[in-house]
Amino acid sequence: MKRIYTLATLAAVVLMATSCNKEWEGEQYEHYISFSAPLDEKGVMNVYVPYSRTDGNDNYTAGGEGRSNYDLPLIVSGSLTNQQNITVHVAHDPDTLDIMNEARYATRTDLYYQDMGADGLSYVSFPETMQIKAGEDVGLLELSFDFRNIDMSDKWVLPLQIMDDDSYDYQSHPRKNYAKALLRIFPFNDYSGDYSGTLLTNKVVMNDGSETAESITKSTIRAYVVDEHTVFFYAGIVDEDYTDRKKYKIMATFSGDNNGTVTLSCENADEIEFEMAEGVTPSYRILSSMDETRPYLEHRYVIINNINYYFNYIPIEGSKIRYHVNGSMTLGRDINTQIPDEDQAIEW
Repeated sequence: MKRIYTLATLAAVVLMATSCNKEWEGEQYEHYISFSAPLDEKGVMNVYVPYSRTDGNDNYTAGGEGRSNYDLPLIVSGSLTNQQNITVHVAHDPDTLDIMNEARYATRTDLYYQDMGADGLSYVSFPETMQIKAGEDVGLLELSFDFRNIDMSDKWVLPLQIMDDDSYDYQSHPRKNYAKALLRIFPFNDYSGDYSGTLLTNKVVMNDGSETAESITKSTIRAYVVDEHTVFFYAGIVDEDYTDRKKYKIMATFSGDNNGTVTLSCENADEIEFEMAEGVTPSYRILSSMDETRPYLEHRYVIINNINYYFNYIPIEGSKIRYHVNGSMTLGRDINTQIPDEDQAIEW
């Protein structure tokens, strides 16, 4: 009798194991469609796009200078590979951006993100549908950009959403933010990015022409694209969270090659009384070296020297503070030389 019970128990275990094995061979999750666009602490995803898309010989490939593109991944969830062709519908989503702006900044409309896909603008275009092929779990939505004449003192965001309809052969991911994307777009050139500002002093100029001993410094100074050879950064300690930041844009035009001169100018020079220190010409040099432990990784530096200018900060109408900005700043990039696409190769 004991032997019969033992055999029955073993048979039950075998059946259960067989059943479990077949169960795990099947799909464990729904095949939802979602963006690969995780949000950061500011409620957006930073996307870095070359100002101009070029080939390996520096020839423009996407229509000319200022034109570029970016492939945004869309993902099919599930434990098994997708087995059908899926046509995904994508649309501009201004409502989500409006809600996020109001929730984050309330009445501070001067700090709102600006909608890159708004009517009347031609900075971006994308197809209404894209396809994820059978046998693949990722498809790419091509975003085409035209950055000519864009003003990066506006905080440009492209809001997108995956559309749902009973007639479609898919369902967007129901989890919050998975079917929506808020893309903070940053075009870049050889000179844009986050510079170290620890060697750039900001001293107050007194009425008698003397300067304070104390200096205000910024750890990071972001340079934004203007065109292929020009960037701008904000004067002194001004940054993108200042209401009147547009009047403090300092243009920096590079002469080209790996070293040369930098011409600093200001479109609003008269109002803020911007002027370069007499007899001083800013210069730059580009250096690179390969990582000692990771030989595929290139460290690239853009060093701007002899920055020396004056400007007035105007906190309220009728009041001004004179600043003297002096020193140097350095941009560092780490580039994975094994990756052919420049925007993917740079470790942002």
